[in-house]
Amino acid sequence: MQSVCVFCGARPGNDPDILNSTLQLADTLVAHNKALVYGGSSTGLMGTLADRVLEGGGKVIGIIPNTIVDMEIAHMSLTEQHIVADMASRKNKMMDIADACIALPGGFGTLDELFEALTNAQLRLHSKPVGILNVNGYYDSLINFLDHACSIGLLAPQNRQLLHIGNTPEELLNSLGEQRFRPA
Repeated sequence: MQSVCVFCGARPGNDPDILNSTLQLADTLVAHNKALVYGGSSTGLMGTLADRVLEGGGKVIGIIPNTIVDMEIAHMSLTEQHIVADMASRKNKMMDIADACIALPGGFGTLDELFEALTNAQLRLHSKPVGILNVNGYYDSLINFLDHACSIGLLAPQNRQLLHIGNTPEELLNSLGEQRFRPA
């Protein structure tokens, strides 16, 4: 695993534990020389994550659609910034570059990216591990929903197992298959 795509919010939220977990994830990626692939924005958790990786000397690859560049929220100090036509192209490019995917807490965009990564794994369009960082139980309701979908036969158990869950960055990265990840 050389690069990790992180899906996260363009808003910062108001839970300090989510911010701290975002910073911890950035520090862990830097400590283990893993490039960050993300949505290319300078705002919210996205901007915080990118800034922290850059401050630590890490590599950050942003993928951003033209429409967001035009809103002047593109991060202008990244190692690489790829400008793409639209959101679909953004997701495709992020998946092409990254070796694994992590969703931090976020909104519609984060969930869209997470479920596209899971759907494509289910369809065997990629074999990259996909996980969620479940800070303060943020994703508990989603996890319960997916378990319920399994229990009533709408989601196959092997497909439910495609989603890795961790409560800390180290736990999640270990679950994704990088046993070398330890707290920095």
